[in-house]
Amino acid sequence: MTVDPAAYFRAKLQCEIDVMEVAESEPGSLLVVDTRRRSSWDHGHIPDAVHIPTAQIPAKAPDLIPAGSQVVVYSWGPGCNGSTFAALAFAELGYSVKEMIGGIEYWIRNGLPVETAAGTIQSKPDALVTAHTA
Repeated sequence: MTVDPAAYFRAKLQCEIDVMEVAESEPGSLLVVDTRRRSSWDHGHIPDAVHIPTAQIPAKAPDLIPAGSQVVVYSWGPGCNGSTFAALAFAELGYSVKEMIGGIEYWIRNGLPVETAAGTIQSKPDALVTAHTA
């Protein structure tokens, strides 16, 4: 079977979103879901994100995520495919879903805010991964 590279990448881009596009999106236009385990969520997460670990999506999403929402899922980072499994779970439930590439690792490396038990923190942007300045 021959795959058309242009078609593959066109389809892939329909299912992905980067951290800066999420950060700069119109408030309320995206419903961001952290799919990591509780201890990771407690360590720090994107402000206003909803926490649903991947394994719990089929049971909890229908009660927590309104139908018709544009869902964006994330996990740790590029070395983790947890958000891919989460995106599949949401897609199988009929949600419009995108996977945030880079995960919370690149959210933090871009100098974006992270909510913790101690409050919201923001790191200096890593110049190696972003031109964004805080």
